[in-house]
Amino acid sequence: MTPAPRPHALAHIQSQPSWLAGRVAARGRSLVAEAIAEEGLKLPHHAVLAAVSEYGPVAQADLVRRLGFDAKDVVLLLNHLEEAGLAVREPDPRDRRKNAVTVTTAGVRTLERCAELAERANAELLAPLSAAEGRQLMELLTRVYGA
Repeated sequence: MTPAPRPHALAHIQSQPSWLAGRVAARGRSLVAEAIAEEGLKLPHHAVLAAVSEYGPVAQADLVRRLGFDAKDVVLLLNHLEEAGLAVREPDPRDRRKNAVTVTTAGVRTLERCAELAERANAELLAPLSAAEGRQLMELLTRVYGA
């Protein structure tokens, strides 16, 4: 005998915090991705450029470890960033067998514009909330993330 379908099974799934957090995250990523596309970047490019800016000059292998990206993907992303004049690869002075990646002045300016664009996109994401509710949501998300 086939069991009777659970009434409102989809509604139950969609009421779970894991579902809601995932949907909100997807919307947030979409808004930020659309915003930084104005700078010719996709989210992974932005992450690599930010890591290079923060840790550079940095070996490509270190970028792979820090970001958790596939090494081949990092090479392709760096190729794009270098072609766009946002980063440069040069022999690592500590180990000439490796390349060190550094952000360029244009890359720094692009990161600054991307930060502004991402702030606006996140403000749009939180627009249904009051300022106090937005701060409270951030506090709660930070607590859940840190647990």
